[in-house]
Amino acid sequence: MKIVFLSRYQNKVERGVENFVKELSVRLSQKHQVDILTGKEADSLDKILTSDYDVVIPVNGRLQSLKASLGRFTGKYKLLISGHSGIGRDDIWNIAIVRPDVFVALTEKMAVWANQWAWGTKIVKISNGIDLEKFSPTGETIEFNLPKPIILSVGALVWYIHHASVIRAVGKLGFGSVLIVGEGEGKETLLSLGKKILGEKFKITSFKYEEMPKVYRSADLFTLPSWDREAFGLVYLEALASGLGVIAPDDSSRREIIGNGGILVDAENLDKYQQAIAEGLTINWQKKARQQAEKFSWDNVAKRYEQVLENLRY
Repeated sequence: MKIVFLSRYQNKVERGVENFVKELSVRLSQKHQVDILTGKEADSLDKILTSDYDVVIPVNGRLQSLKASLGRFTGKYKLLISGHSGIGRDDIWNIAIVRPDVFVALTEKMAVWANQWAWGTKIVKISNGIDLEKFSPTGETIEFNLPKPIILSVGALVWYIHHASVIRAVGKLGFGSVLIVGEGEGKETLLSLGKKILGEKFKITSFKYEEMPKVYRSADLFTLPSWDREAFGLVYLEALASGLGVIAPDDSSRREIIGNGGILVDAENLDKYQQAIAEGLTINWQKKARQQAEKFSWDNVAKRYEQVLENLRY
């Protein structure tokens, strides 16, 4: 089978969708011919039509997905879109307007939601994956010069990730440090809040993706109280695979991802959130966290995609 990913920013930025393309393409290429079109080529319908692909997988949405969809009028390929945009307008466009042959929902919640818009599109549920060799409890660490225990939060520095709640909860806890890893427009506001509440027990920094396994291994607990519209929350899997317990909001998607590898809580209630962090710090999570992460290995995820791709032939 001849498969192509359309990934405009591949090898330029390191986000969840680019990692998805990298990990899945490596595994599918063991049995199939897999190409990745990047930059301007990722938006070139001529390139798609002249290359005789069996399956086209656009990952940047909007016009790219629509062009790839319209190309099926003259091309003979099938179209698959994975729901990395999350529940909302972008994936309504991807399902209802683009109308791919298959839409891959990353969680059960997304699958139920997607079926409302799926007029002629097959909806399947396949979770995101994690590299269990890269993210593991053993290996190099980083010295952050923060008092232990270190509570780690990873995500963009924007309001809906709610890093501020982490700072306030740990401040209420009365011990421990907060390490936030990410970039974004809210950095200065978070720096001010963190220094005011936690003083020297607080740090914001950023790392290249290949350095992140060391970061997780250097922490004692992971938390991310972000809103419920995230497509999946890959950082939870990265933390679990690294042996960290996870404290997160209690909703259906995060129950599915975190399982017994952490504590789910009403993170909007600061008292309950602080208590969950305190409880999480008393538990040795490594075995439970790792077992939960193993359910999402990229090898297992790739097998599910291969089954779906094979079924597209018929």
